[in-house]
Amino acid sequence: MKILLFGKDGQVGWELQRSLAPLGEIVTLDFGSREYCGDFTRFDGIADTVRAVAPDVIVNAAAYTAVDKAESEPERVRLINALAPAILAREAGKLGAWLVHYSTDYVFDGSGSAPRMETDSPAPLNVYGITKLEAEQAILTSGCNHLIFRTSWVFAARGSNFAKTMLRLAQQRDSLNVIDDQVGAPTGAELLADITAHVIRISRQRQNISGLYHLAAAGETSWYGYASFVLNFARQRGVKLTVAPENIVPVASNEFPSAARRPKNSRLDTGKLQSTFDLSLPSWETGVARMLTEILEKPL
Repeated sequence: MKILLFGKDGQVGWELQRSLAPLGEIVTLDFGSREYCGDFTRFDGIADTVRAVAPDVIVNAAAYTAVDKAESEPERVRLINALAPAILAREAGKLGAWLVHYSTDYVFDGSGSAPRMETDSPAPLNVYGITKLEAEQAILTSGCNHLIFRTSWVFAARGSNFAKTMLRLAQQRDSLNVIDDQVGAPTGAELLADITAHVIRISRQRQNISGLYHLAAAGETSWYGYASFVLNFARQRGVKLTVAPENIVPVASNEFPSAARRPKNSRLDTGKLQSTFDLSLPSWETGVARMLTEILEKPL
């Protein structure tokens, strides 16, 4: 099997390089790649790359993910998040290749408290969510074999993340205010990559699995609950923190104004994924604990 991976140096792309390696030959690209084009603003180059590599599977882990900055440059965001994936879908269809693409809970407006299902109507609140939804629709209507994974609150040990920020601030400040009215499931890039590899294996035998799936860790928490878990974990392992547990304060979203509106309900129903692929998803705490164990071995 030949796999073409876009976005190799992102959080998910980095883990995909590991998880996809046993499946066959992998061509890995990012925006600065030279032998082949990985720049999602160059549509001809992207199409030429797919034709030259002629992969069995295209995995798109590339995206514009700076949610607030996206509000000020919607045209560029649409190029990267919507129009380039549409080209991948078109070229995958011509080749008879599978396209794996990652989307987001931000396609929903975050109303209510029930976990969202794949059949629920999207209503994005910001440019990022709008462009990710446009990509989904382009792929779904392209006719290519596809796997679209909507996920939420992605983290990885590599690069910056919420947990590292909380640890740094907790060593510098006497108190922390953390949002408590946005709820979701922190989901590890490692988990996304491992499930992607598992599903790709199955797709080689079962073409009827093509479709849209919700993929997130089990359970739910708020950003306040997430921060509390991270700091309690660090304390138990001897990390010296300035902030006391009682000085971590839950606050409403409006305490932190931002350019882009965020959904308050980021819960995703993963029943379709679990039943289709006979999976049991680990709790968000399991993934975060693994990530913390890794990063606490290194200076923050």
